Amino acid sequence: MSYDALRHFADSWGLVFMALTYILLIGWHFLPHGHHASKRAAAMIFDADPEKTEADHG
Repeated sequence: MSYDALRHFADSWGLVFMALTYILLIGWHFLPHGHHASKRAAAMIFDADPEKTEADHG
C-alpha cells in the first residue's frame, strides 16, 4: 500500500471512525447506567477515604 493510498484511506474512513467513536463516547453518558456512573465519578472526590490520613497527602 502506497503512502497516497494510505493517506486517502485515513482522510476518508479515519474521519468517519473518529466521528462515530466521539458520538458513541458522548452518547454513553446519556444512557441510564452511564449517567449514574458519571454522577458517581463526579462526586468521588468528595467521598471520605478511611484508609488515607493527612500524612498521606504530604
